[in-house]
Amino acid sequence: MSASPFEFHPELCRIPQNQENVVAVSCHEDMAAGSQWLERIEPFLQEVLARLELSGWELSVLFCRDPFIQQLNREYRGLDMPTDVLSFNDGSVYQDEDAVEWFSAGDIVVSVDTLARNAVEFSVTQDQELKRLLIHGVLHLAGMDHSDNAPEQPMLQFQEEILSHFMAEKDILLDK
Repeated sequence: MSASPFEFHPELCRIPQNQENVVAVSCHEDMAAGSQWLERIEPFLQEVLARLELSGWELSVLFCRDPFIQQLNREYRGLDMPTDVLSFNDGSVYQDEDAVEWFSAGDIVVSVDTLARNAVEFSVTQDQELKRLLIHGVLHLAGMDHSDNAPEQPMLQFQEEILSHFMAEKDILLDK
């Protein structure tokens, strides 16, 4: 996908000690922020990046509603309909003030409306679908792609393999 419509400001993010990656999580203005599940996104993505052996990454995740993601889908993909997840690759490398090199991977945008519909359509929990969409976005930022949504696509098979490692993990959306 093309360059991100969002500007990521690493200077505004505190880099956690002993973390190999920086993950910023936010909600679009069309959503109420402050949900407890939002706090669980960053640790989950830290685990995904570790499993993929990716370090020195910086990425952001934006949660929104269908109208906003439809606008992005129309503008960047020419498709005038909502979608579940979009990834905007950045791919630049920079050094911070401590001369640590970071890979600015890009941005992931997730529609909570489409996520909920997908969960019903695929007979999975919303938590499982959320994990799937986040993994899907990371794989796109890592340079993987698929020509369609057929389960035989190598990227989608890899996505499900990664997801299987996180199914026994604590739910993001609900406490077990």
